[in-house]
Amino acid sequence: MTFKKNLKKITIFSGAALGAMHLINRVSYHVSTFENRLFTRDAEYYKWKLGNFFYTKQGAGSPILLIHDLNVCSCSYEWHHVKKILSSNHTVYTIDLLGCGNSDKPNLTYTNYLYVQLILDFIKDVIGERTDVVSSGASSGILLMACSVQNDLIGKAVLVNPENLLISTKTPSKFAELYRTVICTPVIGTFLYNIMVNKKAIEKDFRLDYYYNQNKITEKDIMYFYEASQKHHTKGKYLYANINSGFTNTNIIHGLRNITQPIYIFTGKENPENILAANQYQNYLPDTHIVELEKTKRFPHMERPEYFIDNLESLYL
Repeated sequence: MTFKKNLKKITIFSGAALGAMHLINRVSYHVSTFENRLFTRDAEYYKWKLGNFFYTKQGAGSPILLIHDLNVCSCSYEWHHVKKILSSNHTVYTIDLLGCGNSDKPNLTYTNYLYVQLILDFIKDVIGERTDVVSSGASSGILLMACSVQNDLIGKAVLVNPENLLISTKTPSKFAELYRTVICTPVIGTFLYNIMVNKKAIEKDFRLDYYYNQNKITEKDIMYFYEASQKHHTKGKYLYANINSGFTNTNIIHGLRNITQPIYIFTGKENPENILAANQYQNYLPDTHIVELEKTKRFPHMERPEYFIDNLESLYL
């Protein structure tokens, strides 16, 4: 009888706990998305084999593709200042990578090679000509591998604060699959995701890592990043689980020898780790040009967009 009573208590407690988690998940989703900030009138979708992904096209002239950081909080909003200015001289494309922002967020194994194929297919099928590409953060590894695989499609390659090469070579641990499975569960996984990815955590990232000038951090930027992480019923957790399990990592060093196009690295000067990472790439690609951007950290294109574009446009002079 005691066992049955204890079992009943455990069942009631577990049900109540799951109910509370579900409620918290619903509130988090509503608070982050009810204003629909990511909606844009010039949105288009590319129907790819693993899901539809969002892109925009603006301006006229030689094509430039802007790729945001590979992070569940990032999306094409990262380039909203830059694309407006660049579009006066170029045809500017921005995309939300699969698993991010307005794009589909399927529950699958996300890898570097998946994104390489996505980028190459997009350039071939949508842009239709050789394209200069600018990538941010962890997406730089994707860009370099795309250059290595099919360099005739990509002209200039600009990497903005690429991640340390040692990070990209890390392989999944023996607990990686278990971690990914837990995060991908419907209620508990979503709850854990919301504990780790929330408005307060995003604001902390902006203050410690993203921006040098704290006065330039806006509530608008924070809320755009927050909505991106929750868009499509919090399915960004699938990409999050893969990133943090190491499935998106790949050793790109062996592919660097195949790259023939000009490589430029823009670094936020106020974080010394950025220039250290840039030097790693230059060791393998001696002709790489490094441009240090003063008074910026991780997102110079958001913090000082005009300054960023001045340096970017100098590559075309």
